[in-house]
Amino acid sequence: AKLAKAATAKYSTPDKPRFVCGALGPTPKTASISPDVNDPAARNVTFDQLVTAYHEQVRGLVDGGADVLLVETIFDTLNCKAALFAIDQYFDEHPEKERLPLMISGTVTDASGRILSGQTVPAFWNSVRHARPLTIGLNCALGAALMRPYAEELSQIADTFVCIYPNAGLPNPMSDTGFDELPEDTSRLLREFAEAGFINVAGGCCGTTPDHIAAIAKVLAEAKPRELPHVPVAQRLSGLEPFTIDDDSLFVNVGERTNVTGSKAFARMILNEQYDEALSVARQQVENGAQVIDINMDEAMLDSLAAMQRFLNLIASEPDISRVPIMIDSSKWSVIEAGLKCVQGKSIVNSISMKEGEEEFIRQAKLCRRYGAAVIVMAFDEKGQADTFERKIEICERAYKVLTEVVGFPPEDIIFDPNIFAIATGIEEHNNYAVDFINATRWIKDNLPHAKISGGVSNVSFSFRGNDPAREAIHTVFLYHAIKAGMTMGIVNAGMVGVYDDLPAELRERVEDVVLNRREDATERMIEFAATLKGGAKQEAKQE
Repeated sequence: AKLAKAATAKYSTPDKPRFVCGALGPTPKTASISPDVNDPAARNVTFDQLVTAYHEQVRGLVDGGADVLLVETIFDTLNCKAALFAIDQYFDEHPEKERLPLMISGTVTDASGRILSGQTVPAFWNSVRHARPLTIGLNCALGAALMRPYAEELSQIADTFVCIYPNAGLPNPMSDTGFDELPEDTSRLLREFAEAGFINVAGGCCGTTPDHIAAIAKVLAEAKPRELPHVPVAQRLSGLEPFTIDDDSLFVNVGERTNVTGSKAFARMILNEQYDEALSVARQQVENGAQVIDINMDEAMLDSLAAMQRFLNLIASEPDISRVPIMIDSSKWSVIEAGLKCVQGKSIVNSISMKEGEEEFIRQAKLCRRYGAAVIVMAFDEKGQADTFERKIEICERAYKVLTEVVGFPPEDIIFDPNIFAIATGIEEHNNYAVDFINATRWIKDNLPHAKISGGVSNVSFSFRGNDPAREAIHTVFLYHAIKAGMTMGIVNAGMVGVYDDLPAELRERVEDVVLNRREDATERMIEFAATLKGGAKQEAKQE
């Protein structure tokens, strides 16, 4: 870095300053792919080891005088996230240092349009967007001709500058330079990129020479830089593929069956280390329409941290599962953080809260941001869980202010869980729980811009456990009203949610009386009617 800085000082002119770009490469290891075909959960490098290595590199580049940091040739987004984590950590530890601009560049390895670890270009962007880079782009692996569709795609979705520096075509061992493209070829292709409005910064990677760079500079001297597109505010998650939640999105189903506290069968599989069977549960959820899967390993007889790591590593090797975003669910922060170190996509943390005070809440929220995750915030503070409408909105408003004003958390990545509790328990104080949740949902939607609302739907019918038809009807009615009020997503068993309009009139009336707390004898009437629903085995059918 010092040598490069000396060179820029020698060649810079007032009308053409030169800058040093400190490059952090991908390393020869991958945090998302197993090196052992017989053990898909194995890794030859950990997230923490990558952070340590990148941290040292950042220190050297900054001390040597680099003007920009460039995380480049990324073939595994988890490696990239480790580099971004290390950069953030370094500048946090050195407040006296000016935070350098950041460039990020991935590499699409073939015509599939994916990086080596399986992510599409939009999913890659969603995973690293939290770092707010000066540029996002692509380099290496392909020449400009093959890179064109991905450069175009990135130019349309990135609300920052786009940097493209391709190889001089594909490698050719028979060529004198090892690559086929001459300077006029590469520069012509990049000029077309500029004319099409794809790029702000251009350059050359493997096979390009000083003559290539000179030719690119010449043809782009008068080119108009790309204008930044208007990108609407939305929650942009990712697995191997992108998943966007905005105002036009339908209700998002979060699969609940990969949760040891909610599924005895799944817990048994994990405790017996039957991970192939456990993966089939995750796969089944995605096939049945779960757009996000919730994974929880909180079981007293289990090393929940190790189980979370192993299961997430196994999921990474299953593209039909890992294409959707992951919700990392635990009551232990150490387990959540271990999970965040295994996931290359943009995940959701479930959950953080102010139950241990604001200071710990801020610390965890900052780390979630640094790992690039959205967060579910429980309506829970130092006084306990919010059970009334007033307490729900008081805690959510306070948390929203702390997150947006103190932490700098994007409001669209905040998801509130105002607590779904069981109704029809026979205790009078519980009768209004569903109404309070629905009203709190409406209030959050109207008063906390861009925030989302979630909840564990099966809790509402807990007093009818053992009676699946009654539970399904309660879930159906509850969701019908909660979604109308603005509920964004819910942790649900999709097989236990029906269609509101298909419910028999009398059943719907009794359930609605309970859910909306419309009459004093609603619970008794529902219990009486529920007894007539038992028996008939439900015909299992795959629902579209």
